[in-house]
Amino acid sequence: MRIEIVSDVICPWCFIGKRRLEQAMGQRPQIQFEIGWRPFQLNPDMPREGADRKSYLEAKFGGPERAQQIYARVTAEGAKEGIPFNFNGIKRTPNTLAAHSVLRWALNAGVQSELKERLFNFYFIQGRDIGNHEVLADAAALEGMDGALVKQLLDEGRDADVVQSEDMTARELGITGVPFFIFEGKYGVSGAQPPEALLQVIDKITAEPVTADEA
Repeated sequence: MRIEIVSDVICPWCFIGKRRLEQAMGQRPQIQFEIGWRPFQLNPDMPREGADRKSYLEAKFGGPERAQQIYARVTAEGAKEGIPFNFNGIKRTPNTLAAHSVLRWALNAGVQSELKERLFNFYFIQGRDIGNHEVLADAAALEGMDGALVKQLLDEGRDADVVQSEDMTARELGITGVPFFIFEGKYGVSGAQPPEALLQVIDKITAEPVTADEA
């Protein structure tokens, strides 16, 4: 079963949604799942060098106090999924274009989901700047990719236009928030839904008769 997830690497609900999807898939071990990650930039106008976290929170939420209130709920939900969010450790909000480029290459390397997990951990738990090309190269190398080549391609801006085009395609499809799950290219689920909600879609697809085209 093919599941594509439109998400951003700086979206905490996308991290939570990944965990909930994994729980749902774990309850259907007889199904062979194929997972793909599509790009979406929460801050498409973010400067390429990113922004100081304090300045970003001031602009987005009106200040760190309001952000703390919002993140308190996210932290609580993350804890339920075993995610130790460390929002205070984040010093810089990155432009995620480069991260999405590496994730695109990771698909060909067969480690896209692993790299997605690594980037979530780098950003939300370790507080690393995942807009930095060296940091992204380190993450890629830890998943068995050629770190030096990744950095070279990032420095060249390789595939940045492709990622931007895919981001625009998602918006043209009406996707305004992430995560957004697409099952078998025809059923969409918006938000970090609980495993039970995802299982309803999985079971619905499983129960559908197989057509001649699919056989």
